[in-house]
Amino acid sequence: MRQVRTMNRHYGWVLVAAGAVITCVAMGAIFALPVYLQPIATDTGWSRAGISAAMTIGFVAMGIAGFGWGALSDRIGARPVVLIASGLLVAGLILASQARDLWVFQCAYGALVGGSGGAFFAPIISATLSWFDKNRGLAVSLVSVGGGIAPMVITPVASLLIDAAGWRSTMLWIALAALVLLIPASLLLRRAPAPLAADTVGPARQPGSAALTALRTPHFIVLAATFFLCCAAHSGPIFHTVSYAMICGASALGAATIYSVEGVAGLFGRLIFGTLSDRFGARRVIIGGLALQAAGIFSYIYVSELTHFYLLALVLGAVYGGVMPLYSVLAGAYFPSRVMGTVLGGMTLTSSLGMAFGPLGGGWLYDTFGTYHWLYIASASIGLAAAALALVFPAPPPPAEGPVGALTAA
Repeated sequence: MRQVRTMNRHYGWVLVAAGAVITCVAMGAIFALPVYLQPIATDTGWSRAGISAAMTIGFVAMGIAGFGWGALSDRIGARPVVLIASGLLVAGLILASQARDLWVFQCAYGALVGGSGGAFFAPIISATLSWFDKNRGLAVSLVSVGGGIAPMVITPVASLLIDAAGWRSTMLWIALAALVLLIPASLLLRRAPAPLAADTVGPARQPGSAALTALRTPHFIVLAATFFLCCAAHSGPIFHTVSYAMICGASALGAATIYSVEGVAGLFGRLIFGTLSDRFGARRVIIGGLALQAAGIFSYIYVSELTHFYLLALVLGAVYGGVMPLYSVLAGAYFPSRVMGTVLGGMTLTSSLGMAFGPLGGGWLYDTFGTYHWLYIASASIGLAAAALALVFPAPPPPAEGPVGALTAA
């Protein structure tokens, strides 16, 4: 019996590895669209705005569908949800690769591919949290590492394949490769064999009732609002900093490598912040990270040399890469695992809306004032608001109290 418990405990790390592979492949396939942009425009004559609109549709679809995927995973588990979404992802890529009309491409890539993307966060993180009562921060951060690695793996591969065989064949091959990798990895996703102690207090309620209760608690409202402000703060700088660096005199290639520096820093940030959260608590680490993020964003108004852009990219990449997974860890301390998919799905929706504000708002500020300085001032202010709101995070409640107790009480 002791051996079975040990095997069950260790299987959580197998799930972490599977989750990292799934998020790497899926997110890499979804967010490779910028690599396809110029080849598609050259081949089809479609406008860049029209092609890019597929990604806008994808963000909206990802946020809305993410809530549904999360709620569904509470009822049927992560494995079937991720399997279904993997099929939709592959189907969307295949249809997009063969599209002859722009609207077909937008529907295939935006609705199908983007909508499937919402299933690769809430269900997998929810399943991960159910396996760990210790080392949660590290486990969730390791799952999210896949999303950080994706741009450094899938994007260069796609670029090389496009040069060799064209964008249609490349998108088709990536779809088939995703199918081969996602299906076996998805089959490794399992429910935890027994609920954690926090989930066993009191008689169980119906999942739907418990989920609605969770979404109405102050804990969820503050958590989701902070997540929204955090994403709204860094989305504009992420999207516009390459353009800003080029205005400051950096070459196109030099400016583009800022993203690579942020990606590498984000990998280390996930590991560092995940370990710190296990030691000091996710709540404290999030507050400190948000304050540091706001200071880093504001510093951009004093930057004009590429070396300084790289240094800030190291700091900000580590910070926002490290902080993002910790919202899930904090949610795991507030709510029982049986409603975690719904809770994380709701957070996916709010974070997607936050991410949508930055690029649009940054473009408007630049067009209006002729400088990016106001973008960084506004983003830093939003970042400070996120840090201030995080200060009112309630401490994680004991198992029989707070939102967990409310959801388990009769």
